[in-house]
Amino acid sequence: MYAERASRLSGAVVWTNTPSGPGPGRVLPDGCMDLLWYDGRLLVAGPDTRAHVTEGGAGAWAGVRFCPGTAPALLGVPADALRDRRVELTDLWPTARARRLAARVNAAADPATGLDEAALARSAEAGPPDPLLARVVAALDAGRPVAATADALGIGARRLHRRSLAAFGYGPKTLARVLRLQRALALARNGTPLAETAARTGYADQAHLTREVRELAGAAPGELLRGG
Repeated sequence: MYAERASRLSGAVVWTNTPSGPGPGRVLPDGCMDLLWYDGRLLVAGPDTRAHVTEGGAGAWAGVRFCPGTAPALLGVPADALRDRRVELTDLWPTARARRLAARVNAAADPATGLDEAALARSAEAGPPDPLLARVVAALDAGRPVAATADALGIGARRLHRRSLAAFGYGPKTLARVLRLQRALALARNGTPLAETAARTGYADQAHLTREVRELAGAAPGELLRGG
């Protein structure tokens, strides 16, 4: 069973998941990075460009999902170094430091609470996030073209691309595709017909929406909506 709630860290989400049965699961691209807890260990999930298929199996997971662009400053690792990867925190931080954080999370009332407290503490140490990144996400999530976004921010397309790689793990065009995917699925899950969903989220037509969903999510829209 999957459950989530707002984190004490602004914009982040704390979640727990205990698979209800055997078999793989599917994690869709969303532009975010997660700090994960499993069996007493801490891992980091980088930004995905395609669906990540989990191995399944027993055991509870917990995580804190950082909103796009915020995790690299908290974890001290550029997002593109972790693109489409899941790695142990000990591979990114000095072993002693990673173990201290794991011990703090394990000592909390529950792993989700421990992760939430750790995220809040790291945010206080790292300072406020770069406001430019939130403006990039807002513009692209609203469907604004990449070139227009760069012009509006006054940083130029090449600089926007470089900043996006480090902050989001990929360039602004890929981020825009991922954000549009999430907007479309949210509409469809609320009952909006696929043809209307495609029109409202900027796809050329329903066929275009279906192709994009297959490429990014690894399944047809109908399969995702049925929970497959």
